[in-house]
Amino acid sequence: MTLSVNQWLGKLLLHDRRAVARLISWVEDNQEQSEIMRTVRAQSGQSLVIGITGPPGVGKSSLVEALTRVYRQSEERVGIVAVDPSSPYSGGAILGDRIRMQAHGTDRDVFIRSMGTRGHLGGVARSTADVLRILEAGGYPRLLLETVGVGQSEIEIMRLADTVVVVLNPGTGDGIQAIKAGIMEVADIFVINKADMPGAERMKNDIEMMLDMNGHGGRAWRPPVILTSVLEGKGLHELIDEIARQQAFLSESGTLIIRRQEQLQREVWQHLEDRLKEAFDSLWPALPTEWLTEGHKDPYQLVDKVWQKMSGHKREGGNT
Repeated sequence: MTLSVNQWLGKLLLHDRRAVARLISWVEDNQEQSEIMRTVRAQSGQSLVIGITGPPGVGKSSLVEALTRVYRQSEERVGIVAVDPSSPYSGGAILGDRIRMQAHGTDRDVFIRSMGTRGHLGGVARSTADVLRILEAGGYPRLLLETVGVGQSEIEIMRLADTVVVVLNPGTGDGIQAIKAGIMEVADIFVINKADMPGAERMKNDIEMMLDMNGHGGRAWRPPVILTSVLEGKGLHELIDEIARQQAFLSESGTLIIRRQEQLQREVWQHLEDRLKEAFDSLWPALPTEWLTEGHKDPYQLVDKVWQKMSGHKREGGNT
């Protein structure tokens, strides 16, 4: 028997794992997305998202697995979204993170979803925010988001995660170089993973020095720098304590309200951008040939004409 969307939503609110998986797949494929998310949003949005990001190879997946193990010791149900690079052939996630987290594969209180970026910049997939809400509504209130990487163009995790944990290790260069990569503005917490390697303390000192020099980005919250070693089990409880402290700060300082407004603004723009692209793609084949001919000489004038046709309004300062 084929279940309707409403029936699957009913199962989701009863914390049915199959419903979580089915609805996530539909949302990723843009099927019944609006109907699904209207119900899901009414049952979610209270949990704070922990984002784990950093350069490739620093041990993000191992750290997520270790944090999950600690949270499960406290009987917390954990939802994990691991955003992998997309396969250039299928467009799907390569699933490297799912493979590395097999230790939790049989735990029904842990739900792991690997997603492909599908060419989307920012280190996260376009449907990530919706997937996180579905996991929360499906009974997984402890949410972990692991992204592809971090850099100048990959700061979108700031708009999705309430707590951003930037993971580094001594093998990726010194702390000063890490700060130059644009990480200072992203991190709520720095983690130097693989702290059993030489140079970990020096890297911590370099980052602490940079935080002192620039007034930690002018923010009221000063990012702590934590040394961890998944192999030795070092620093994990300290990291969890700092995550809890930062999340308490968000609520008490009013910063959480500001972040949620920024997240909403970004999400609305993303959906609006999708609709604009659909409208543009539909309009383009019907443009007059003379417009296209003129556009080769002056694309800016063509932009003004297309915008006027799409919106019905002349752009202020335009050429038309």
